[in-house]
Parts: sequence; structure tokens; C-alpha cells
Amino acid sequence: MPRQSVPRLLLLLPTATYRTAAFVEAARRLGVELTVASERPSTFQDANPGGLVTLDLSDPDRAAAQARAFGREHPLQGVVGVDDDTAVVAAAIADRLGLRGNAVVAARAARDKHEQRTLLAAAGVPVPRFTLYRVDDDARQLAAGVSYPCVLKPLRLAASRGVIRADTPEAFVAAFERVRRILERAGSEMRDASVSTDLASRIPHPASGSILVEDFVPGPEVALEGLLVAGQLQVLALFDKPDPLDGPYFEETIYVTPSRLPADAQRAVAACAERAAAALGLREGPVHAELRVNSRGPWLIELAARPIGGRCSGALRFEIRERGKGKGEMLSLEEIVIRHALGMELPVLERERQASGVMMIPVPGAGVLREVRGVDAARAVPLVEEVAIVAHPGQELVPWPEGARYPGFIFARGASPEAVETALRAAHRELQFVLV
Repeated sequence: MPRQSVPRLLLLLPTATYRTAAFVEAARRLGVELTVASERPSTFQDANPGGLVTLDLSDPDRAAAQARAFGREHPLQGVVGVDDDTAVVAAAIADRLGLRGNAVVAARAARDKHEQRTLLAAAGVPVPRFTLYRVDDDARQLAAGVSYPCVLKPLRLAASRGVIRADTPEAFVAAFERVRRILERAGSEMRDASVSTDLASRIPHPASGSILVEDFVPGPEVALEGLLVAGQLQVLALFDKPDPLDGPYFEETIYVTPSRLPADAQRAVAACAERAAAALGLREGPVHAELRVNSRGPWLIELAARPIGGRCSGALRFEIRERGKGKGEMLSLEEIVIRHALGMELPVLERERQASGVMMIPVPGAGVLREVRGVDAARAVPLVEEVAIVAHPGQELVPWPEGARYPGFIFARGASPEAVETALRAAHRELQFVLV
């Protein structure tokens, strides 16, 4: 493959994503050429044929063929997907073009919750007991044979959408019906968002019409951000989630790092995540893992072959520890991901010395957003660095479990995790969402 003096990265960015600005800025700082691929044509594509391309992100094989054709004119040296679906597309493109990436079967296994559970259980990775049911099964009959408490979840919806805890047979029946309706609505949304009738006909129904039911695992939850290099996991950060995630719904709120878990527990979490990645066959690139920790050790809840979602990567900065670099120079998570994908040298990295955290602002209720008050007061809270309201007036806010989008994010840094958590909560108290 011809090489360019400046490497080019293909970035797979669905139109509905928060990630664009962070990756574009990371590419600019690294001095690499960036081609952004989306599922819909951009009005600027003709004016910038090397920087924008349309790929069929619903069909990894077709997208790989399209990327190969594009690469004949604009040679590609790396590819990155930013969410669960584009991670599969990225794997297909990497395979077709001989780029660094994961096997397609491994990326697919990470995306599908049931396949992931099956492979992890077979490898002895601690996961909750689970059973897969069809959406058209009789919920009342199923409820009699389920262990409680349990958690019902779709196989392929993101951000805990449709994830519901049930403690009794009656709650199970209600939750099963609710998840069924959420899946129906998600299927309609995908069809409505399609760029053509032909594309809509080829988009698979989310979660393939199935519902996963698994034992509820008690204990605090943590999130591990890591990078796989030739199968070896480098832990970039371990976040505590100080708000209990006990249900009945699982909207996340605060992430704070460094973790306050004991050192031996942190090592056990990292080892569990690395075993899980190996069991799925993942070997290269970013991973984001969700684990619970209790008296029996860490339990793998989810592992994704992608970086942390939303705008949460803004809570992470890494100090370069290599000769010739100024002390205190920082890299973003996106810069690390791009460096790895392009085969660039990865310096020795250490997360910044300060504690940091992000609050995914909870959806305040169902309704149409009219305005957000108190933003300036929230920004004025000591240690708060940014209050980013991403919802706009006139936008409908949908609470969990039907919803999956946060109205905004709060970022803070300070001397300790406790101080950061306190600042995030104080800033959130200043905000008032006016709904109609």
C-alpha cells in the first residue's frame, strides 16, 4: 500500500454522536490527515473529497468495500470506530485494508450482550447467570421460573436504554412488556433515520427480537478505560461511580477517577477486564469495561471495543513521560486512540496527577426543554471546569429506560476524588431545567 508522508485516519462517526469535535481536535494536534465517514452524505463532501466520505455503516462488508475504493485515491493508514456498531465496521475495514484492528468476530461478540455473556462464561470470567428469551415469549410463564432480583436488557441498545430491574414476578411481567415496546420503538427510529428504503430494509432489528435476563449483581460499579496493544491491556483510568446503580433503571450520573477502591481490588478489576477481552478475541484498540465489585470479587457487566461514550472523555488527560517532551504536556484520550490506530509511537503515559470527574446530567423529567437556568452559577462552583448543555430548547427529553441521551455534562478537577465529587454535585444543584 502506498504510504503518505502524513498518515490518514478514517474516523467512523455516525451523524448522531457527541464525539466529532474531540476527535477532529486530536487529529489536528497530531498533524494527521482525517477522513470522517458517516452514513449520510455531507453537503461539503464534494468540496472536500479527501476529508468526507459516505459509508454504509449498517453493512460492515459493504462499508469495507466502499472504504477500499476510497483508499485507492486517498490511502488510509488507520481506522477508528467511536461506538459499538462502528467498532464492527472498523474491524471489517481494518481486515479488508490490512490495518491495525480487531477481528470482525471479536468486535461482533463485544457488541452483542448475549454472545458476550456466552463467551465470557465459557472462559470462566465472572458474569451473572443469564438466559435469553424471545420478545414474543409469554412473560407470565417466564416470570415463574426466574430468580429474583433480575435485570432485563436488550442485546444491542446503548447507554442502559431498556435495562430494567425486576424484584418480583409482577415486576418482571411489567418490565418485559416495557422492554418489548422499547425495542419496537428503537426499530422504528432506525428505519425512520435511514437514508433510503433499501437501507431500511437491510437494517437488522435491534437485539434481534430478544431480551436477555440475568441475575442482578450487587455492589458498587466501576468503569475501566483501557487500550489493548497486541492483546495486552494498558489501564488508562479506573472510574468510581459513587451513585448506587441498583435500579429499577440504570441511568448513569457521576464518574470520578482515580478510584477509591483498595489497590488489590483495582488489580483484580484490571485482571478481570483483560481476561474478558482475551475471551472475546479482542487484541487492539480502546476498550471500555463496566464491572461490579463485591465480596466475591469483580464481575464483568459489559465490555465494549470502543472508547468511553458521550463527552465523558473530557474527564481524562494523560501526561507524557518520554524524552524530549516538556513536563506536563498532556494528551487526550482521542489522541491516544489515533496514535495507536495509525501505528504511531505511544509514549509512556500516566493519567494526570489531579483527580477528575464528569457528571452526565440526569434527565430531569419527560417533556420539551424550554430553557436551562443557573448555568453561570454552576460554572462558578469551585473546581468546575465546564458545564456543557447539549440539549437545545425545543428538544424532547426522555427519561430512562426509554431514553438514552443526556441533556449535558459537568466536568471538574481537584486535589481528591471526594472534592471533585462534591463540586459536581454542587454544580448540578444550581441547574434548573424548565420543561413544557
